[in-house]
Amino acid sequence: MSNDFDPIEKAAKALRIARDLVTERATALQEEIDSATKRKLPGLRSAVAAVAQADADLKAAIQTAPKLFVKPRSVVLHGLKLGFQKGKGKIDWEDDAQVVKLIRRHFPEQFDVLCKTTEKPIKAALDGLSTAELKKLGISVEDTGDVVFVKDSTASVDKLVKALLKGVEEEEDAEASV
Repeated sequence: MSNDFDPIEKAAKALRIARDLVTERATALQEEIDSATKRKLPGLRSAVAAVAQADADLKAAIQTAPKLFVKPRSVVLHGLKLGFQKGKGKIDWEDDAQVVKLIRRHFPEQFDVLCKTTEKPIKAALDGLSTAELKKLGISVEDTGDVVFVKDSTASVDKLVKALLKGVEEEEDAEASV
């Protein structure tokens, strides 16, 4: 490489060192998280099972004593509001298209209220249009010339590292705008 590349080579080396350090520290953090999860998960599972059992026991006790919840229908005990309330009900259906079809047939005047119609441009499809065609649609096209980029070719940088880097960039942007 010629001397012209020296500053670029040095900057690339500095970036590689910095990325490797972030990867190393993120990996160490993930290993600690995995270790802590492995140690704590059995206790957490048993605690969740205990909560589920205690919840079921309390509901069963309330169910056997409806006369205690006539007026008022609920009480607060140990920070838990409990008692009886009117059921909210639940609706469900198998086939969206069939329900929409039946709404059109039986309630055409309420169709706009009962159904949601979504129209949205599909970015991947629009990507295939030319710049002139996109401009006809009022879509602006940016960065079509040469653009500087830096990609990590090692592919060892995982999502956590990317998230950490994004967080650092956002902090820098926030500090710069102040």
